[in-house]
Amino acid sequence: MLAHSVTTTTPAVRMLRGVWSRLAMAVFVVVAVVVSMAVAPTSAPARAQTSGTIHGFADTHTHLGASQAFGGALRCGEPFAPGGLAEAMADCNTHSGAGHFALLESILGGTDLPGGTQGFPTFVDWPSHDSQLHEQAYYTGIERAWQSGLRVLNNYLVGNRVLCETLAGIGVPPRYSCNEMDQLRRQVDHLNRMEAHIDAEHGGPGQGWFRIARSPQEVREIAAQGKLAVTLGVETSEPFDCRQINDVPQCSREDIDRGLEEFASWGVSTVFPVHKFDNALGGARMDEELAGLAVNVGNKLGTQRFWETEPCEGAASDHAQPIASTPVADGLAAATSGAPDGAALPIYPGEPICNVRGLTELGEYAVNGMMDRGMLINIDHMSVNTAGRVLDIATERGYPGFVVDHSWSDPSMLRRMHELGGFVGAFAYPADATENFDEGFLDEWRANSATVGGTFSGYGIGSDVNGLAPLAEPRPTAATDPLVYPFTAPSGEVMDRWQFGERVHDLNVDGVAQYGLYADWIADVLHRAGPDRAELERQLMNGAEAWTATWEAAR
Repeated sequence: MLAHSVTTTTPAVRMLRGVWSRLAMAVFVVVAVVVSMAVAPTSAPARAQTSGTIHGFADTHTHLGASQAFGGALRCGEPFAPGGLAEAMADCNTHSGAGHFALLESILGGTDLPGGTQGFPTFVDWPSHDSQLHEQAYYTGIERAWQSGLRVLNNYLVGNRVLCETLAGIGVPPRYSCNEMDQLRRQVDHLNRMEAHIDAEHGGPGQGWFRIARSPQEVREIAAQGKLAVTLGVETSEPFDCRQINDVPQCSREDIDRGLEEFASWGVSTVFPVHKFDNALGGARMDEELAGLAVNVGNKLGTQRFWETEPCEGAASDHAQPIASTPVADGLAAATSGAPDGAALPIYPGEPICNVRGLTELGEYAVNGMMDRGMLINIDHMSVNTAGRVLDIATERGYPGFVVDHSWSDPSMLRRMHELGGFVGAFAYPADATENFDEGFLDEWRANSATVGGTFSGYGIGSDVNGLAPLAEPRPTAATDPLVYPFTAPSGEVMDRWQFGERVHDLNVDGVAQYGLYADWIADVLHRAGPDRAELERQLMNGAEAWTATWEAAR
């Protein structure tokens, strides 16, 4: 969730800065955690693989089950529903007009107020690239991306207890449990039902193009049929209920063992030991700027402590924190006066700084348990101190099972992980930099290649769809150098503008409004790569193979 930092200067954010001190504490915490965090198919199936090597791209960071997380009330819409598109993508009163989620979405994405009411059938208002609280991955869009060459989609089960409980505090009672492990279990069930729904449209069990894979062998078997292998990961702030309160762990080794065995029973491929907040396993890589101020309050509510920092020992660092008194910082300090222990936000020293918290004794036990079970470990969101120790353990054990996939880790950590044999991907930024994205996907790919001192055998993308992060907006250069329709996708399919309900999408105008536009996005990235096109296409279309091979090497 929340893969990256963006430069946001929308009227809604300027409004937020002016009135922050007047916002209720509960509403603020929702913002805190969040900022941090069609019809039945008629087209022909994708081509089956002709060899043991998987040819296709990999999106290794998605959240298809996010509608079931956070108590079930935060998001509007579903990726599927028994009643079809009309049921799954109907408007929600809480997310339109002057509803509190319409206000929150305006703050997050700069959408207009009053909130738009029109999803199905016209989709005039949502989904859009900045509609972060509306469903952005209806299954026919995933199908379109599969037809364009997507062969591996890693879905992270996501949860956050603090956010869920805070929603109840602003009058949005959760429909489901706020316990993070319970949130994950609901999503496993949701994905199983989604698979069955798609199967039913294609002749019965096992017949659909959307197949959940619980081992790398199953990924290969599914790819050999030309279908989409959907794997499960875990990205949550309190895995195994491993919260800490005033540095006292709220879990045990036995809790970790039970949780890892449950993950293994689901066929989990990838785990974030740490996400957003410090927990009983280790310290988090702090968010920066306004998001850093906000998520720090969530960390306080969850652990009874704000982040604590120290000078970094090496070149790697965590994100800088605000160091001066500003209206925003002053408002946040006032808003936290009623928080646990009554402490105001601290003022941090200048950069570079590092979170003092590294991998704990329980964290070492959990990481070794993940390695024993052949799970990939995602070091994005780990503090430098946490990630450094995890990579030390991996070096001692000769363990290659690592992933960074959505542009969050310090470059030196990325290099160490890559040298061990880990897999690298990047957040699916627009091809070029835009007003709200300081760098484009091509910039990041070239920078990552330079960091590791060469080329990648395979490279992935991390869409973070439904992850409370903005999707790629239209690039300014589209005005003079647009993606031309129809285009030929990497799979060889010829694709025109996508009609979703009554809406016809154009990447040049809409950006990635929802998941189906990743077919257009990948064609656009290749188009803008210029002389690097052939090499980038080779790496992206070997992404599914490289990711699967990394999982195999870990087992």
